[in-house]
Order: sequence, then C-alpha cells, then structure tokens
Amino acid sequence: MDRRQFLVLSSALALVPGLTQATTRDIWSAIEAADALEGGAISLIDIRSRQEWAETGVAQGAWPVSMHERGFERRLLAAHDLSGDKATALICATGGRSKRLLSALKRAGYSEFIDVSEGMLGSRRGPGWIARGLPITDVEEALAALPPSLV
Repeated sequence: MDRRQFLVLSSALALVPGLTQATTRDIWSAIEAADALEGGAISLIDIRSRQEWAETGVAQGAWPVSMHERGFERRLLAAHDLSGDKATALICATGGRSKRLLSALKRAGYSEFIDVSEGMLGSRRGPGWIARGLPITDVEEALAALPPSLV
C-alpha cells in the first residue's frame, strides 16, 4: 500500500468512530452488532431456545442456532465456517450464555467470535437489542432463512 492509499484508508476509518477499536474487541453492544450485521461485516448467531425465539422474535439477519438442541457444536462450527473471514457474533437473552460460550471457545483456540453482551433483553451493559428498537423477525422466518448446513 502506498502513502496515498494509506491516507485515504485512514481518513475513511476516521469517519466511522470506533470501527477499528471494535474489530479488536470481543464484546460488542447491540448497536455495534446490528450495524456490522447490516453492513455484512459479521454473522450473528442467536443461541437462545426455540421458546425464547417464539416469545421475542430473532434479530433480523441472525441465524437461530440453539445451544439447547442436539448437534449445537456441529452447527455452531458450521456457522463459523459459513462466515468465512467475517467474525461470528453470539447473542442470547442477557449476555450470560454468550459470555460463557465465548469463554469456552477462546479456551478451545477460537478467537474469531464476539459476544453481544447486552443480549436481546438487556443487561448491565445496555438495554438490549429489543429495547434499542433494532430490527426483529419472527422465528419461522428466521428458521426458514437458515442455510441448509445449519438446520
């Protein structure tokens, strides 16, 4: 990269506050995750139960892959593979399960995962996906949009 390209890239990154910092962190807010998901920069996996999805809906664009169902590990790693070079974000109700899962993944040597710590319902880290008014879809639509390898 020559000096001119570097300056153009640096200027572009400066227009997106926190972007370079966010990509080096593994805990994100719901807003950061929604923006990155909309921009195609991450994949988002909702690890809650089917009952929770039915009660609240699923973040629009997220893959519902419940950690409470058989084959979760296979499906989680398949989702990670489908993400390619993008990071894979995890969301649950209040950030507890996603935090524990992120911790286990890091111990296993996976570093490309992100915890959306506010969760869908909010936590001490923030009000959550739903309270922030971020886009939601119903569970049937989210399940129908799953790639075949995640079913």
